[in-house]
Order: sequence, then structure tokens, then C-alpha cells
Amino acid sequence: MNLLFSNDKRGEYPPSYYAATATPPGPFDELRGETTADVCVVGGGYTGLSAALHLAQRGLDVALVEAHRVGFGASGRNGGHVGTGFNLEQPLLEKLVGRDDARMLWTLAEEAKTLTRDLIAEHAPEAAYKKGIAHAQWQTKGAQEFHEYADFLAENYDYTETQKLTAEEMRQVVNSPRYQGGVIDWGSGHIHPLRYAFGLARAAQSAGVRLHEGSHVHHIEYGSKPVVRTDKGKVNAKYVVLACNGYLGGLNRNVAARVMPINNFMIATEPLGDFADQVLAKDIAVDDSKFVVNYFHMSEDKRLIFGGGESYGYRYPDDIVTKVRKPLLRIFPQLADTRIDYAWGGTLAITIPRLPYFARPEPNVWSVSGYSGYGVALTGLAGKLIAESIAGESDRFDVFDRIPDIRFPGGRMMAHPLLVLAMSWYSLRDRIGL
Repeated sequence: MNLLFSNDKRGEYPPSYYAATATPPGPFDELRGETTADVCVVGGGYTGLSAALHLAQRGLDVALVEAHRVGFGASGRNGGHVGTGFNLEQPLLEKLVGRDDARMLWTLAEEAKTLTRDLIAEHAPEAAYKKGIAHAQWQTKGAQEFHEYADFLAENYDYTETQKLTAEEMRQVVNSPRYQGGVIDWGSGHIHPLRYAFGLARAAQSAGVRLHEGSHVHHIEYGSKPVVRTDKGKVNAKYVVLACNGYLGGLNRNVAARVMPINNFMIATEPLGDFADQVLAKDIAVDDSKFVVNYFHMSEDKRLIFGGGESYGYRYPDDIVTKVRKPLLRIFPQLADTRIDYAWGGTLAITIPRLPYFARPEPNVWSVSGYSGYGVALTGLAGKLIAESIAGESDRFDVFDRIPDIRFPGGRMMAHPLLVLAMSWYSLRDRIGL
């Protein structure tokens, strides 16, 4: 079964708040017949659009093929958090890759945030970048660990954008009885994610990229002259960029062995009006310390956009509202009578080390995926580094490529059930408060 078509209608954006409040570009014509390009980009999310834009700006002839619509996948469905660093704290990253590479990766992650803000300012101001993400802890001990990590970043990486909060100070920002303190990272922020994707698509088109929607890639012939085959056409290319993330399917076994798709779910409440300040006192985003993380922010029309709950099979649950309402009401019991106007799901991808997987899995093929929840910022940079590498400037791409290569255990047949077992265990720990 293919995740591209398991839960969504072909070529239709999901019924999300984001889709209801963004104007898509195009539509762009389906690829029909045979064409040639310097680079064929597979996937019209942030990674693919950024790679296509940066490649075209370097003068390369680029064709991008997307099975549905640009921004259709995780890029248009996520929480919009432009976060700092990675889903692995720097001390652990230093142990994994060494201090020098960990510092280089930190510098690149900081550049990723700056690049994202610059791309938004130039191509998608309507995405409305807003400063601040609060990292909220469910346990007092955990809040102290957040504070210690903030001190570590200040002392070792000169990162001083973090404000430490006690339980009472957190309550003044996030009006929930659950959180026992945490930090606000003022160097991060949040955006309207689908508007950002649409802005990148328009910029790529203006730069000369040939965008093709409704063009499902079912096979790639690898080799010195790769051929990308869609349902009704093919692209003969010098280079191929795989920018599929959780929707890769069977296009490349090497990547699929290291990057695993998971589903996440979101809701948007009715407009809360003046009551919004009784939920969030600041216009910031929030995520928390649960393994199955809860994350939320207030929309421009004062709806609470809330993400929570995961699944690890191909199909979404029949009732997304019920699934997400449970963690919502644990955090905000005052919203018990609030109407839910939108509910949607999306597929992202994770890796074992919770770091993005940068690779050249075949000759003349580049791939980046598995952002593990930190993709809004890192994808723009990934596209830029792919363009640099294809142009022969690989040093920065190779910093990521040196991250240890870890396959999911059990091979392709056993990787998914083992992942389900592990994730279910951690989800149980969340529910019983461990």
C-alpha cells in the first residue's frame, strides 16, 4: 500500500485549517510524454521546492514532479514550528559525531532558521513568522533539565536566546495545570506552513523551474543517466533529488531502510475570541516533553491549532477529532465545550538517531529526509545544500552525510512492526506518566 494514496483524495488538499486559509499557486500541468532536465526533483514539499529554487538560481534546468499538489504532504500540514537545532540535544550529538562536527551541525542549524526567515520575507510574507517557542515540561525534574540545557547552550554555543520559566511563570504564559516549568526559545518561531510552501513554489516557478503536479513517480532507473518515470511521462536527467520524506514508498531501498514514515494528527478549534488569552497569554508556539509530543499555537483568527497523537500504520484513525481531543483536554480542560472546526492528519518521517538522513544513495542521486519533527527550518537548508553539492560544493552537505548510518532493525519486512512495538511502549509511558 502506498501512503500517497492511503488517506487522501488525489490532487486535493486535506480539509485542514491551513488549506482553508491559503491560496495555492497553479495548478501545474501533469507531466506527459518525455522530457529532459539537468535535475529532476521528486517531491513538491519544502525540501524539493527549496532544492529546485536554489538549483534554478544557479542556472540549472530543473523539472519537479509531485504526485498530488505542491505542499500537499507534511510541508502543508505541520505545526509550523521553526525550531532550534535538532531532535537530539547537543551533548548527545557531540557523543555521536564528535565535538567538531557537532559544532558545525549547530552552526548549520542556526543558518537554517535564518534562511527560513529570509525565504519567508522574500517569497512568502503571508506565512507571518512570529518569534518564540515555549518548551513545556510535565515534570519538575524535567523542567530543571531544560534549564540546565539552556545553560549548556549559553556556555558552550553562545546561544542566549532562551528564557527559563518556573511552573508559575509557565502558567502565566500557557494556562494549563499540567506544566511544571520549562523555557521559551526566542530564537525560534512559528509560521503558517502551507503559505510558506506556496511561496516557495511561486519562487521556484519564477526562477524557471518546470513544476508538474499530479505526476506520480512509480519507478526510477538508476545509473549514470537516471530516468524518472511517472504514470504518463518520464524525465531523462543528469541528476535526481529524492525529496519524498514519509511518502518515499519503494522508490529507493537504501533510503527506506533508514527513514520510517509515521502519521501525526491536528485539529483547529472554533475562533476563541477574547477567551484565547485564557489559553495562551503570548502569541508564541508551544511544544511539550511527551514522547508523543503535543504542540500548539494560536492562529491569526484566534483558533487554537493543536497537534497530538500518532499512528504507525498506513491508515489514519476513523475519528481524528476524538484522538486529538484527549490530549487537548488533558492540557486545557477549560476547552471542554469548545467546537472543533478542522481535523486532519499527515505523514512525516523519523530516523533512529532523530537526525535528518542526508545521502547520495545511488550514482547522481541526492536524498534528504527523516527530519524527525524539525523539518520546517531544516528543509530549506537541505535544499540549499543539495544545490551546492550538485554544483560540486559538497563540504557542507557532507557534514550531515557523516552522521552514523543506522538502519531500522529487521530489514524492510520487520522494520515497521518493530517500530510499532517501540512507539507503542513509549506512548504507554506517556499515558501512565513515566
